[in-house]
Amino acid sequence: MTISIALTKGRVEKQFLQYLKSRGFHVEPLVEKGRKLLVETDAFTCIFVKGFDVATYVEYGICDLGIVGEDILAETHPDVFDLMPLPFGKCRFALAGKPEAVRHQRKRRIATKYPNVTEQFFREKGESVDIVKLEGSVELAPIVGLADAIVDIVETGNTLRENGLTVIEEIQPVTARLIANRSALKIKKQAIWPFIEKLQGEGVAK
Repeated sequence: MTISIALTKGRVEKQFLQYLKSRGFHVEPLVEKGRKLLVETDAFTCIFVKGFDVATYVEYGICDLGIVGEDILAETHPDVFDLMPLPFGKCRFALAGKPEAVRHQRKRRIATKYPNVTEQFFREKGESVDIVKLEGSVELAPIVGLADAIVDIVETGNTLRENGLTVIEEIQPVTARLIANRSALKIKKQAIWPFIEKLQGEGVAK
């Protein structure tokens, strides 16, 4: 019984393939896939999609498993089983802006790709803000005056520094997660659990 995995393209893809290789999986078909979006190996089938789409493919049962950033789970709350953290993709949610953004006398405008995470963060702080949803480089918003600050994923902080921004407050750590379709965990358990155990080792609760 073949299992299928949804994987986001880019940095997480490279890190996951390196991790698979370290766990003894044959990854050459994935490394040499070219522009293919669906690749079969001797252990599983892998499809390559954008980050926010990974959980959707898993939730609707197109894929049994998915590798997705914890930031996406926090923002979208998909109906999937969050199995475990993975030892890569580590970064953090942070509130960032120009140094003077710390001092504010009026209702702030916050630009972000993560409006739900941002709303929850400021609600817990007891502060009302205006949220501007952006898809591109949110770092630009404080520079041109669209927003007072941003909420975004920060890894090294280099992009912030190069644009004259600084972390005002850290919100929560983020890592890559292994997620699963709820039905697939039962229907394909004889194939999925050995894969998970080989991937992560012992200690995974069934």
